[in-house]
Amino acid sequence: MFKKILIANRGEIAVRIVRACAEMGIKSVAVYAETDRYALHVKKADEAYSLGPESVAGYLNAHRLVNLAIAAGCDALHPGYGFLSESPELARICQRRGIRFIGPGTDVIRRMGDKIEA
Repeated sequence: MFKKILIANRGEIAVRIVRACAEMGIKSVAVYAETDRYALHVKKADEAYSLGPESVAGYLNAHRLVNLAIAAGCDALHPGYGFLSESPELARICQRRGIRFIGPGTDVIRRMGDKIEA
């Protein structure tokens, strides 16, 4: 089981993941763009870290997210849903850096993105 998960998303899905983590006894780490500093997912998470001065584009920076997960002592990263959950790059970076990606493997994500192969 995981001890601490970085939630690489915001809004309602991040709040749901925070809640699920709490129910399972897992520490949750939120990330936020400055415009989301006072958002509910930031308040509810056990820890929260700024993505810097970028706007919401910071939520899509795979390298920054994985670096934050490592700096925060996370052993896993949950992408939520949307672009990151469909990013084989994020899953690959997590794998290389020793962070568990909560989602399908890189090959599965790549095949899902290939509409002919999927």
